[in-house]
Amino acid sequence: MEHQEILHRCFRCGYCKFPSNYADINCPAYLAYRFETFAPGGRMWLLSAWLSEKIDVSERLGRIMFSCTGCGNCVAHCAMPGFKDQILLAFTAGRDAILETGTVPGPVRDYLTRVQNAGNPYGKSAKKRADWREGTDVPEFSGQEYLFFAGDVGSYDSRGQEIARSVAALLKKTGVDFGVLTDGECSDGNDVAMTGEKALFEDLATKNIQTFDKTGVKKILTLSPHSFHAFKNLYPALGGQFQVFHYTQLMAFAMGRLSFKSPGTKTRVAFHDPCYLGRHNADYQSPRTVLSFTPGIELAEMDRNRENALCCGGGGGNLFTDMISGGGDSAARSRCREAVAAGASVLAVACPACAVMLEDAVKTEGLADRLQVKEVSELVMERVA
Repeated sequence: MEHQEILHRCFRCGYCKFPSNYADINCPAYLAYRFETFAPGGRMWLLSAWLSEKIDVSERLGRIMFSCTGCGNCVAHCAMPGFKDQILLAFTAGRDAILETGTVPGPVRDYLTRVQNAGNPYGKSAKKRADWREGTDVPEFSGQEYLFFAGDVGSYDSRGQEIARSVAALLKKTGVDFGVLTDGECSDGNDVAMTGEKALFEDLATKNIQTFDKTGVKKILTLSPHSFHAFKNLYPALGGQFQVFHYTQLMAFAMGRLSFKSPGTKTRVAFHDPCYLGRHNADYQSPRTVLSFTPGIELAEMDRNRENALCCGGGGGNLFTDMISGGGDSAARSRCREAVAAGASVLAVACPACAVMLEDAVKTEGLADRLQVKEVSELVMERVA
């Protein structure tokens, strides 16, 4: 197994499961289960024990390993600089090794099977991938400056489709030259890569790279930070050389092109940092810049923000496998309570997966009368003249 040489170096100090002030639990899996085995340190020891044949592979070991969302909190807060950057890589390699044994939790197997068969985790036809454009004037890509990539959630989830239309409308308002592919796209594969299924990820990435190259794509705007991360950091190793931006990064420089209505009463908004834009790519500012330049919005920071932000719990395929979302201590429900405690009436997101996870949590928490979840572009478009 790759990176197994670092496993014994973890002495389970526990810093990896906390934010920098140690006031809260910041590992979504540990937060849900409260067993040390579900913390990063526990996973390191379990993998070491399995590889040294002290324990056998089992469904329980698989559940522990695949409950990791890949949020990167452990990398950010590990006290050991000598190997901290390899922690998530070791977990991914461990999941890959478990996949090879065939002892995989059912929800993970079903998720990967849907992606394998349909090219997306919803198991829906590729011909419906661009159906979110219906009723809009979003153009098909034909050599425009940017390809707009809506991703799996933006393409197939009803809430994600609303967000995709909102972002596209905002891009058009600011005069961005973009188009959408209506054939040949498949999942970006970011969360598949996190499960350790390397062959499937490489297949998805290769198909996308070939489609992008064939149609002349040079620059990509993504709706999802997951897509942004995959295209920017994972595709180059497979020959995918593109300029990649999350749409908020472009909008942070384009807000001056917009005219706004009279702001009226200010809305107190807390921003939830998406892991794959924030910790994985160190961009905490672009969405905040967009919100700060939008009249009528008062930004309120939650206790856990930026590199200390709590993941919504949907990464690593968990949006689809639902390994850690149950219970009152789920990451998404904890996050909603934190937004309310910050005095916010709106929890802003810049990721469609976060929107789906947090909206479900708002309903489960009984906070629908106190807290709304809105994507950044929706907040801007509500105020555009």
